[in-house]
Amino acid sequence: MIKKLDVKKLRHTCDPATFNFVTTAEVEPLDQIIGQERAIEALKLGLGIKDAKNRYNIYVAGGPGTGKMSAVEDFLSRLSSDESRPPDLCYVHNFSNPYSPHYLGPGTGMGTRLSEDMEQLISRLKRDIPKVFETDEFKARSKKINERFAEKRSSLSDDMETKARELGFAIQRTPIGINTLPLRKGGEPLSQEEYAALSEDERSRIREKQSQVQMIIQDSLQDIARIEEEREAEIKQLAKEAVLFTIEPRFAQLKSRYGELPKVVAFLDDVKLDIVDHLEDFKDGGKPGGQKMPVPFPVPQVDPFKRYYVNVLVDNSKTEGAPVIVEQNATYTNLFGSIERRVQMGVAITDFTMIKPGSLHRANGGYLVLSANNLFRVGLSWEALKIALKRREIRIEDPLQMLGYATTEGLKPEPVPFQLKVIIIGNPQIYELLHYYDEDFPKLFSIKSDFDTEMERTPEREQEIAKFLRARCDEEPTLLPFDATGVAKIVEHSSDLAGDQKKLSCRFGNLTSIVKEASYWARTEGSPHVNGGHVRRALAERDDRHNRIEEKIREMITRGQILVDTEGEKIGQVNGLAVLQMGDYAFGKPSRITATVHTGKGGIVDIEREAELGGQTHTKGIMILKGFLGERFAKEKPLSLSASLAFEQSYSMIDGDSASSTELYALLSSLSELPIRQGIAITGSINQKGEVQPIGGVNEKIEGFFRVCQAKGLTGEQGVLIPEQNIDNLMLAEEVVEAVKAEKFHIYPVVTVEEGIEILTGIPAGAVQEDGLFPEGTVFFRVTERLEAIRQALKEEDESDAEGAEETNQ
Repeated sequence: MIKKLDVKKLRHTCDPATFNFVTTAEVEPLDQIIGQERAIEALKLGLGIKDAKNRYNIYVAGGPGTGKMSAVEDFLSRLSSDESRPPDLCYVHNFSNPYSPHYLGPGTGMGTRLSEDMEQLISRLKRDIPKVFETDEFKARSKKINERFAEKRSSLSDDMETKARELGFAIQRTPIGINTLPLRKGGEPLSQEEYAALSEDERSRIREKQSQVQMIIQDSLQDIARIEEEREAEIKQLAKEAVLFTIEPRFAQLKSRYGELPKVVAFLDDVKLDIVDHLEDFKDGGKPGGQKMPVPFPVPQVDPFKRYYVNVLVDNSKTEGAPVIVEQNATYTNLFGSIERRVQMGVAITDFTMIKPGSLHRANGGYLVLSANNLFRVGLSWEALKIALKRREIRIEDPLQMLGYATTEGLKPEPVPFQLKVIIIGNPQIYELLHYYDEDFPKLFSIKSDFDTEMERTPEREQEIAKFLRARCDEEPTLLPFDATGVAKIVEHSSDLAGDQKKLSCRFGNLTSIVKEASYWARTEGSPHVNGGHVRRALAERDDRHNRIEEKIREMITRGQILVDTEGEKIGQVNGLAVLQMGDYAFGKPSRITATVHTGKGGIVDIEREAELGGQTHTKGIMILKGFLGERFAKEKPLSLSASLAFEQSYSMIDGDSASSTELYALLSSLSELPIRQGIAITGSINQKGEVQPIGGVNEKIEGFFRVCQAKGLTGEQGVLIPEQNIDNLMLAEEVVEAVKAEKFHIYPVVTVEEGIEILTGIPAGAVQEDGLFPEGTVFFRVTERLEAIRQALKEEDESDAEGAEETNQ
């Protein structure tokens, strides 16, 4: 019995009367993520486990448009708001090793405060320290020290001159040194003439004594220099004591403010000691001195007080709860920060104030969200992130050094300990590849949050779609509210996207696009809300923007350039259906499939495979087809035939087994010599037992053939043969439903090949009788007769060949 599908089963419509509102403006907005219970539970688990080893990070897997990113951001914003804010992050000068700046972790919001306190401190010290040297007490104590050491210098000088006179020499001081002059007995210096008149022995004795005097002068000068050093040391120590007495209260005030932070207190102690060691920087109120080098261009002055300041990398004073950072461009420097440089007189220089933060610094103590497509495009970023997670610290390094290239040694900031959750959002394929090829990935990302592309269609879910629309309207005030008919059409479109009457799509990105476009068309018509007609128009306009190729192919079919018959009957010729994907638009395309049978032992030849245009799955379908023929018609006798199958006018790769039943029908028609109705297109795969199996893209295939028939003229005899298991997948276009309702088009669900061949030929397939034969007049009886005829012909040919060979031997 031929079954035609009831029109009610072609599309699961949504009744607007199920919505108890005039427009969605009356509905509470959606405040939860719908249809992703499994994924949300995984997120809760991963985020709830606070693992000190950073092992429970999360990979969020799902197809495009499922709202993974929006869902994660929304979930994290709610979760993080109840968590404590992390401390600020600062870098300061390392006074013992300037090339390794120290990090500080003052309390939340205290980083900027510390920076301001240090700037105010240095500003005050620039003013206060010079005043110390102007006090009467400091001047008096300095004067006493100077007078005391002046007496010592004077005593040494007098002693030096006395010893020189005892040796017969006078000491003469000049701007460029000290001269020694030999003396006469009367104590007057010898003139040049008198010295020249002396005998050689006398001059030799004078020279010897002069050497002794030089040694005395040298020793005395060394003693004077030592005394001067002692004087400077005492003056410096006096200055230190005086300055320490002045600045100690200010440092004590800061220590009391930051006393609970040992690293900040240690930094303040280092600053205090460094200040008293560099008091000369504070002379003249810390004003820079003039240029010391005679160069024809201005030389940038180095700020000697920069080392006392604080570089605040992360200020969490305005952060609400734990930070949630979404990094859209996960380059190495964006993740780990960088150390900037400036060129001064042709040399690149840097310091701790030029350290810049990365996303890891800003997310420390909270959550970092990354895109898998972006992260794994830059291999260095992924490798560095794994190292950071395993070490539980953030190191700012030169990317070239990370890659093994030698570079000039620069700053190596102290690593920052960190504790955060990393959430990577990507597709399932990347997850599988990482699990298989990267041994670190399963250890570091122990939780998979799997976002589904569809959810069950229930009355509760339909009501949640209305709330979803309200939420979108709240987010974008330009969107108009939807009335009940508009919501109903959005619900139906959601099932369209899912390709299932019992499912709704979780691709909320695609739904949102239609919502915006429908709102646009409603606004252009001056409507205060969006109704079902506006949603229909948005869908129609979207199809019109994308279906140029589909229309071109349909035009070529109607003009006879692509051969597809939609009327009459032909032997060995059927219409198969395929789906063409053009970006985000898919449509069905009918193709002519032909089969020829002739006497021979070549078996079934797949022309697509022979031409290397058939994929592996398509080849598998052909092999299953052979298995079916052997099981049905060659249980007791060998299957002997030569046949060929071809997709006519096909010039590109063909794959998939959804046309295997179509090819079988063409082959059965050719074997039985029974014509097939050309107004019926076929889709469905088969197994070796002759059962028709479900396929994908059933809606696109039916609609594609319907539009071809519509273009060439609907006769009321046209339709599509589909697997019965695909009934639940039917969400056909309203125009197709109307045509079926008017009996201008038909959908035939089948379970077995026998049902399909009867619909196509109008003749029963036939069932095996007790004698092992098929009833006379059935399709399978005619197939059996044809196969037997081929066997007999081959047998006679073999006998004839054998007789000929025997005569030749004789």
